[in-house]
Amino acid sequence: MKNLYLDINVLQTVPSSNINRDDTGTPKTAIYGGVTRSRVSSQSWKRVMRQAFMTDSEGAEWLNSHRTKHAAKLLAGRIKKLSDGLSDEEALEKALEAFNTTKVKPKKDKKTGEYLTGALLQLSNGQLDKLAHYVLNHDELDTKEIKETLMEKSSLDLALFGRMVADDPELNVDAASQVAHAISTHAIVPEYDFYTAIDDDKEDSQAGSAMMGTLAYNSSTLYRYANVNINELMHNLGSTELTIEGVKLFVKEFMLTMPTGKENTFANKTLPQYVMITLREDTPVNLVSAFEEPVKSNHGYVEESIERLEKEYSDTLKLVEQPIYTGVLTTKQSNLNQVANTEELLDQVAKFMSKKVVDDENVNG
Repeated sequence: MKNLYLDINVLQTVPSSNINRDDTGTPKTAIYGGVTRSRVSSQSWKRVMRQAFMTDSEGAEWLNSHRTKHAAKLLAGRIKKLSDGLSDEEALEKALEAFNTTKVKPKKDKKTGEYLTGALLQLSNGQLDKLAHYVLNHDELDTKEIKETLMEKSSLDLALFGRMVADDPELNVDAASQVAHAISTHAIVPEYDFYTAIDDDKEDSQAGSAMMGTLAYNSSTLYRYANVNINELMHNLGSTELTIEGVKLFVKEFMLTMPTGKENTFANKTLPQYVMITLREDTPVNLVSAFEEPVKSNHGYVEESIERLEKEYSDTLKLVEQPIYTGVLTTKQSNLNQVANTEELLDQVAKFMSKKVVDDENVNG
């Protein structure tokens, strides 16, 4: 099967906010094109996407996973549930035996007494269930078979974002998706809100506030980018049907989720003003260079950002192949293939993906 990559480019205006902060509580920034930009880390956006996958799962096994140090406890719970009367201690012993066949060996925490892995370990519900069945049906546990079990039945987030296990690289899963840090299309100036809080029950004769502080924030029009290697996702999920559904869900949640930092303070939840999806056979293309020279304006950044992005898209066609599909959803005007709504965009992506898969199967088959 030929390569197939999905690019998603988003322009989204965010008002005064602090959705992703550093260790000092200040919104993250980046220097790009010689100026300071607002930045939102890819990790923060991937986390809210993972949470959205689970919210939308409706019990679907392939959408749920756990990224945790409590892997032994989770496996023990499944072993006990599937067993014929094992005690908590017996189930935990079997779970520890299973993990100890690998190099991921949970150790007893001195404070809590619970067995924890040295680092966060991501496991899908399908992997936990299959491993529990294996443990209960085998008196002798085989390391190779345990590891094979932990590489099957990936959840969507595990298949998309991958898994790195430093203690046992054989359990690594190559990510099928890349998510860029979002940056503003223009320079930003950090701002600060000085706030105070008054004690409702203080005496009238008492002056001053009960507390005061300073909160950093900024506002920006963000350029957001991510891609999906469709073939790699299909390899990780093991199903064409799940891959197509997974890509649709990935696109939807990338568009509609937002990191939740200080959301109660700023009520900053917005929707994208512009979304461009491309399906390419040669290489994914990040169009951030459209904004290497920052947009300058005193009447909004969105429209010029759209013009810059679509020009950059056209200019890249001198270097790469014409995409097999390009679709744009926007509240503004576009010179490209503009669709009416999110549902139509997702349906077109699924249609072109399905046609590509079928065509390739016919050629190879």
